Amino acid sequence: MNGTMKDGRKRSLVATITMPLLALLWTIPTIGLLVTSLRTREAAASTGWWSSLWEGGWTFDNYATVLGDPSISGSLINSVVVAVPATVLPIMFAAFAAYAFTFIEFRGKDFLFIAIVAVMVVPIQVSFQPMLDLLGPRGLGINGQFVAVWMLHTGFGMPLAVYTLRNYMATLPTSVVESAKIDGASHFQTFWRLVAPMSSPAIAAFATLQFLWVWNDLLIAKLFLGGGDNKTVIVSLQQMLGTQGQGAELLTAGAFVSMVIPMLVFFGLQRYLVRGMTAGSVKG
Repeated sequence: MNGTMKDGRKRSLVATITMPLLALLWTIPTIGLLVTSLRTREAAASTGWWSSLWEGGWTFDNYATVLGDPSISGSLINSVVVAVPATVLPIMFAAFAAYAFTFIEFRGKDFLFIAIVAVMVVPIQVSFQPMLDLLGPRGLGINGQFVAVWMLHTGFGMPLAVYTLRNYMATLPTSVVESAKIDGASHFQTFWRLVAPMSSPAIAAFATLQFLWVWNDLLIAKLFLGGGDNKTVIVSLQQMLGTQGQGAELLTAGAFVSMVIPMLVFFGLQRYLVRGMTAGSVKG
């Protein structure tokens, strides 16, 4: 039988059963990672994590080793230094661009918007070699510095941000913008005082996804920051794994240590993420 929710909508029995199962299936690998991080290397290699409750081999030494490594704490700070500007910059530029595409008429607007959207289908990997030449010693000479990664994440993140924010702003009531125009407000005043606050769910939703993407990025951080003093925590974790698989127990523990800040960001902005992803899906 189908239940009834508080707002009068019927609750699907299939959805009630399917969603917990999907959530469980999605969580099983994380549970396995957590169990492995609490076991010795020998115990993890000899038995599966699902039999660890009976096999033993439990230890907190992996976490003690990771937390006691000064390079991990330094790389955590580096990841914050990378992720915060690389999240703020593309959103800031994309919000202004989305406002222009939505509320300002200019020649070639549709063609330019289509061109920006088309850029999303180009794999970012094909641009790495030209970017290495541009940012390297023979170019701007900023490879290995934080500004290089900020520029790359801003450029790679802006097309999706412009597309997402423009589609959201298109659902806003145009009468509000027209009233502000009649009252003599400039475009900047209209954007800052009206459009930006009304678009805060979409902005927060994209900020959450962009932060998670930048924080978990390995390839760009590895190529354009390297493994030196500016390395991120993901690069530090990758360096823990030896060529023969040694250090895998530290890698699992370090993965959970690196999850702390992204989880705080996610849960802090969760309600905005849901609102931003669902708003505008139904009009009328």
